[in-house]
Amino acid sequence: MRILLLADIHANWPALRAIQEPFDACLFAGDLVDYGVDPAPCVDWIRNHAYAAVRGNHDHNVAQRVAPRPGWGFRQLMASTRPLQWERLNSRQLRFLARLPIQTTVELDGLRFTLVHATPRSPFDEYLRDDPQAWQLRTAHIATDFLCVGHTHTPMHITLPKLQIINPGSVGQPRDGDPRASYALIENGQVQFRRVEYDLDEAVAQLHEAQLPPEVVKMAESVLRTGGHIAPDPMLPPPSRSA
Repeated sequence: MRILLLADIHANWPALRAIQEPFDACLFAGDLVDYGVDPAPCVDWIRNHAYAAVRGNHDHNVAQRVAPRPGWGFRQLMASTRPLQWERLNSRQLRFLARLPIQTTVELDGLRFTLVHATPRSPFDEYLRDDPQAWQLRTAHIATDFLCVGHTHTPMHITLPKLQIINPGSVGQPRDGDPRASYALIENGQVQFRRVEYDLDEAVAQLHEAQLPPEVVKMAESVLRTGGHIAPDPMLPPPSRSA
């Protein structure tokens, strides 16, 4: 069985559309919305194609109409794009976000896959990268073969004695220095990370067409084209690490 694992699409339809891998089942580890400005086709694609999906922190906050906190960096980008999510998603799509489970486990090809956006201890908020000891502590109570996560926007594969932990990286806003859309394939229990180029110019044009503030468009373009880099502004505080 060929399993496609996606996370952190963030309303970037040109990036999601560029992934043309054949698959038998698709798993989605959360965050369909915010940061980008084209959420509707992203939500519909996951609704129609994902065998299982979980709710990310951005999905939760958009569905619950949580006003974003002010700030700079990714918080500023989130604050600028969240109203567009509410404008561009219909009631059916918002209900889909609201009804996504926080954690779920499915069995595919004789293997158990548990999905959660951040970590089992803190499904929406904990920001944990490649730290096997920390992951061991957070997964000691989970009986599964694969734990599939997102949130950090960075690919990761940790093998523990009885568990593999996979973060496929971000489809729509990579932050590991590679601007290409990131995802993973799992076939016969083997994990492969893949990258695909997409039309960055189209994604940037969508930001301009949405009439976001020029400084926000400039910042978002920098993040997309560099794979996560926000050019520092000496007049502003350092960027927040909102995921």
